[in-house]
Amino acid sequence: MMLGTTEIPQLKPLSDSELHKMNAYWRATNYLSVGQIYLLDNPLLKEPLKLEHVKPRLLGHWGTTPGLNFIYVHLNRIIKAQDINAIYIAGPGHGGPGLVANTYLEGTYTEYYSNISEDEEGIQRLFKQFSFPGGIPSHVAPETPGSIHEGGELGYALVHAYGAAFDNPDLIVAAVVGDGEAETGPLAASWHSNKFLNPVRDGAVLPILHLNGYKIANPTVLARIPREELESLMIGYGYKPYWVEGSDPETMHQLMAATLDTAIGEIKAIQEKARTEGCTDRPQWPMIVMKTPKGWTGPKEVDGKKTEGSWRSHQVPLAEMASKPGHVQLLEDWMKSYKPEELFDDKGKLIAELAELAPKGDRRMGANPHANGGKLLRDLRMPEFADYAVDVQKPGTTMGEATRVTGRFLRDVMKLNQENANFRVVGPDETASNRLDPLFEVTSREWMAETLPEDDHLFTPEGRVMEVLSEHLCQGWLEGYLLTGRHGFFSCYEAFIHIIDSMFNQHAKWLKTTSEIPWRRPIASLNYLLTSHVWRQDHNGFSHQDPGFIDHVINKKAEVVRIYLPPDANTLLSVTDHCLRSRHYVNVIIAGEAAGFAVFGYGCCD
Repeated sequence: MMLGTTEIPQLKPLSDSELHKMNAYWRATNYLSVGQIYLLDNPLLKEPLKLEHVKPRLLGHWGTTPGLNFIYVHLNRIIKAQDINAIYIAGPGHGGPGLVANTYLEGTYTEYYSNISEDEEGIQRLFKQFSFPGGIPSHVAPETPGSIHEGGELGYALVHAYGAAFDNPDLIVAAVVGDGEAETGPLAASWHSNKFLNPVRDGAVLPILHLNGYKIANPTVLARIPREELESLMIGYGYKPYWVEGSDPETMHQLMAATLDTAIGEIKAIQEKARTEGCTDRPQWPMIVMKTPKGWTGPKEVDGKKTEGSWRSHQVPLAEMASKPGHVQLLEDWMKSYKPEELFDDKGKLIAELAELAPKGDRRMGANPHANGGKLLRDLRMPEFADYAVDVQKPGTTMGEATRVTGRFLRDVMKLNQENANFRVVGPDETASNRLDPLFEVTSREWMAETLPEDDHLFTPEGRVMEVLSEHLCQGWLEGYLLTGRHGFFSCYEAFIHIIDSMFNQHAKWLKTTSEIPWRRPIASLNYLLTSHVWRQDHNGFSHQDPGFIDHVINKKAEVVRIYLPPDANTLLSVTDHCLRSRHYVNVIIAGEAAGFAVFGYGCCD
């Protein structure tokens, strides 16, 4: 792998007409985003803005939103120009207004929510529902078309993107990483996911680091280190960084278009070479560092204090409407700066020449079936679990290793589904330790970094077992894989699974919420096998971390979680078979890997 210096394109790929239309479309997304945060009524500003038109309580985040909109508009361009299959993952936590605005303009939002019509009344409803009682959350939520990523907690955008790309050879996942999010431990580890991405059979992830400089009240770390240091960091992670930096819209549109053309061209070249010549070296995948002002295109100053390009634009730049009447005029001036009369017709519909910029059908990122994975889900081919049962002549006398027996069953699940490429096993370096090593009879570990002759089952990039010493990555990869319509199994020591408590929370919330959204299809269950449990004081027990994950899980609603405590090998077989067939649950199986009685009572088929 050659780690070269960054090459910044100097081309101007957009014609004057394209540039004008794309900038207008971006203005429309920004206008709709501001309107969602602020307005209850008067959505197209056809009359002077008054305090009663503004929401009494202002919630939401403006600062990251114009950058998210800018990226979405440019991804639309390249999707349409090159017929690319792509989804968008928004890491910045509360960029909800932007993703809602873009899916509304492309038509997807109205298809899913017919009351949010493409007219003035629909825009008014779009505005009112945002972060409002009975409405929608302020972040990119399950209700948002095109989302597979619960944006309420930071740190998981990139790992979810890689999970979505595994075994999706034609998919490109644009993963927008906020520079605040980039400070989290899970995100820092997620950059290493490129060591597990096989360009022959996997899709691609295009990380876009959204470097706008600030969190709620402080600068971000990556925004306050020298450019050369940040670039070296990304190269050290194995990426080829391209910079898109500035604030002038015309310049930035040309630079972003040229950079995306270059990055997508490199991705296609990497995949073509690997798929025709074989994959021998880990490629240097492109990534983008997009540096723009916080709150780009928003108020430059509020009450004499710098706002655009500072932490003051992170949430709601004009938050004191009732006590400071002048803010209503500032809001009107801000929204009118986007010139809505040039963007929407008299009825409130986006004008035709701008609507044409969006992709069509399933190529729209809000309508891409990979972002509604249940639409793509296919049942696993399953062996008959009873064929793997330990023969028990008399209850309580036959010894065996429960997880090794299940390992043989999983081995054949893996074998039967290799052609469909829709089943993976993840874990933090414990597959063999958990006695699931029969899997290595039919597959190896996936690995794209260097290998040595003494490595064990690490000799090809074709493996379907994924091991990395980060429970966060294991969980995130599996979540992204499941959310895009596949199946998986996560084995871990019980004492260590607590590390992903909050990720489990997010996924459980996603399952609960999507079960109440008619257009969201059920996905395969997230299956945990927890071993080396607390009762084995000779091994982990309380000497490691808190073994109380079961306490955490059992607090969730029964419609979302299931907990299994199989006492023997044959019961574990039956439970594993059941969990792999189930849908839309988090299944937690707690079973020891050490030798014990194979069956306390009867044979598994009795």
